[in-house]
Amino acid sequence: MTIGLCSARPQPGACALLPPHPASSLERDETLETRQQVAVHGIRAVEKGADIGEHGRLGESGGGVGAEREIAQAPGKDLVGVVIGDECAPAVATTPEAARIRVFIDYWNLQLTLNEKEGRITGRDDVRFKVDWRGLPAWLAQKAAEIAKVKNHSFEGAIIYASYNPNTAEGRGFHSWATTWLNRQPGIQVRAFARHPRSLLRCPTCHHEIRNCPRHECGALVTGTVEKGVDTAIATDMIRLAWESSYHIGVLASSDADLVPAAQFLDSKGLKIIQAGFPPSGVHLATSCWASFDMFADRAVYQRQ
Repeated sequence: MTIGLCSARPQPGACALLPPHPASSLERDETLETRQQVAVHGIRAVEKGADIGEHGRLGESGGGVGAEREIAQAPGKDLVGVVIGDECAPAVATTPEAARIRVFIDYWNLQLTLNEKEGRITGRDDVRFKVDWRGLPAWLAQKAAEIAKVKNHSFEGAIIYASYNPNTAEGRGFHSWATTWLNRQPGIQVRAFARHPRSLLRCPTCHHEIRNCPRHECGALVTGTVEKGVDTAIATDMIRLAWESSYHIGVLASSDADLVPAAQFLDSKGLKIIQAGFPPSGVHLATSCWASFDMFADRAVYQRQ
């Protein structure tokens, strides 16, 4: 397949890059040479200021490697087409690609940290910060674009990672809310993981399992649950989507140090990972990312009333 540049006004059924109907073997050889020359030097030569003559030949100033599918406008030349085989296809105007931004949110790490910090300010222990989950992801993407000094960006969506206890009514209710309401919001995908029972405490002397609080007036169960799979899922998705070229900038809303290796790996590959955190918490993760910012300082923007 021959790929080259052509004029904006070719005759019907012909392309101005090549002589329309070679009448002799000399002209046929000249046409073949022109095709080969354009195919070798390609459009990159035009970008470097190559001189293209009336038959589409590259002049002395040309010089590029490989026939490319990019379309460039040569200074002073009316070149707005591409030759594919013997056809002349019109060029398509292109604009700089918007920076694609994806958001990764560690739900409980974010929610519990907000609760704790808001509780310290208000002096209350039972604070649950109300997050505007519809607006938060897009705001995080906009904040990252400002930090990266990106004028044009595209919010590619957010993945929210959460865990729940399937053995309690509260846990089942949260799972239902996360998977039926939150997961249906524009640009949001939820990944929910069932929590697992925590190993029982044991007496350091007799190694007997402790199921209840040893205080006689209490006696409550001391068993609990632990979150499994969330950190691994976040790291895997960040690397997988980067491998698929799904984003240029990633926003990581978490303070979990377990995500440091993934952030360092992506940073070493040239991807900008920006941490949305709560300094001084998560300083290890923040310093492993390309940049970071304090979410709590702007909490009024994403607080649901």
